[in-house]
Amino acid sequence: MSRAFFFAIGLYVLFLGVECLCVEKFILRARAPSRTPPAAKASMESSARVTMTPAPWTPWSLMSTGAVVCLYSFTMSDKPQGK
Repeated sequence: MSRAFFFAIGLYVLFLGVECLCVEKFILRARAPSRTPPAAKASMESSARVTMTPAPWTPWSLMSTGAVVCLYSFTMSDKPQGK
């Protein structure tokens, strides 16, 4: 169970990094004004939209973290450690 969970989380983070590598900016619809995330530059274009530009290091760190978590899931045992 935990092996599949870690593998799924690793793939999600890996694909999120690939997506950040391929896009230039994200335009999100905001319900309320929020703080600027530390990994991206965000600006308010209008009252309902937030534009986020990923930092240059964001895709690479997400892809490497996702790959490490996927590799970790392969080294986990299938059976529980109890009796």
